[in-house]
Amino acid sequence: MHSLRQALSADLDALAASGLRRECRQITPVSAATVTAAGKLLLVFGSNDYLGLARHPRLREAATAALEEWGAGSTGSRLTTGTFPLHQELEQELAKLKGAEAALFFPSGYQASVGTIPALVGRGDLIVSDALNHASLIDGCRLSRAEVRIYRHADPAHACELLADRHRYRRALLVTDGVFSMDGNLAPLPELAALCERTDAWLMADDAHGTGVLGNSGAGTVEYFGLRGRVPVQMGTASKALGAEGGFIAGPVELIDYLRNRARSFVFSTAPTPATVASVRAALGLLREEPERRDVLQRNIQLLRGGLRARGVQVPEGVTPIIPVLIGDARKTVRASAVLEREGFWIPAIRPPTVPDGTARLRIGVSAAHTSEQIEQAVATIARVLNEEL
Repeated sequence: MHSLRQALSADLDALAASGLRRECRQITPVSAATVTAAGKLLLVFGSNDYLGLARHPRLREAATAALEEWGAGSTGSRLTTGTFPLHQELEQELAKLKGAEAALFFPSGYQASVGTIPALVGRGDLIVSDALNHASLIDGCRLSRAEVRIYRHADPAHACELLADRHRYRRALLVTDGVFSMDGNLAPLPELAALCERTDAWLMADDAHGTGVLGNSGAGTVEYFGLRGRVPVQMGTASKALGAEGGFIAGPVELIDYLRNRARSFVFSTAPTPATVASVRAALGLLREEPERRDVLQRNIQLLRGGLRARGVQVPEGVTPIIPVLIGDARKTVRASAVLEREGFWIPAIRPPTVPDGTARLRIGVSAAHTSEQIEQAVATIARVLNEEL
């Protein structure tokens, strides 16, 4: 026990010295755009609640009703006692949203990724993966035991080079985020889809941050690019724009049937609770009924991006609510985040290993729940703090 304490304490001290030690900060939600932390009211510009649905009355009422009717837990895995009508109804709705034949709902997006990739490919197969893919995709690739090749970020030409000897492998899978979670940019899905069609590779797009945000119906990046029917493995989550939790895969019926039998994170996990499933279904209903939420979100995205650029803060153009402000040094980034908190804004510092070394940043997240006045306050404060601290 003593040696364990010593070894881990030394490692923790090293993390702290480099600005990389983390802690779970307790917050109390107050509204869709505000929380309290350490007794202080803060405007949140770092959440994934892009449509402001996490505290919506419809989601809470649906969860409460499901709790009353079905109970607190699902009592088993989906393949034993854990499949309720709610689960299957949700999967039908998710498939319809994604323009797919079928869908499979997992307890989390991470479980969807680490279960799907090893189920589809293994030894003797090839994975070609974007350099900035989410950790869940990276872990799924590692677990698969397939050969993994990393292509330069959002570079279809490099991906093509890595697929040149695809004929040597039984199966090939190209894996990419649809919206990159720390940079907010879009994958070049049209080029990647064409590449996979030419090389007989399967394309998997992780659309965790695109679902509910992009496309005419909020279906995500595949709809945004007009690629329905050309991306066979679509992954999404309910924990971002849909305001709840859980992940899913949508695609051909054979894919979903196969994952139901072979994705270990599905087979060996207790089914999501009825309250969770009901809240996701309520969110999908709001997505259909209130498309204006996406319009407000896009207005806020452009207001925040444009406002920061007008004040000299370097942020990329884009259509997603993820807006990175690159600082580089982890300790400076932590300090800037702490100063912004003192000024009344919750904007998290993102550091390695979440992002590559030397690319620590503030990750600003904007929501449809933000008012124009709140965005203007954030723009002015962020620009001033960065100017003073850096």
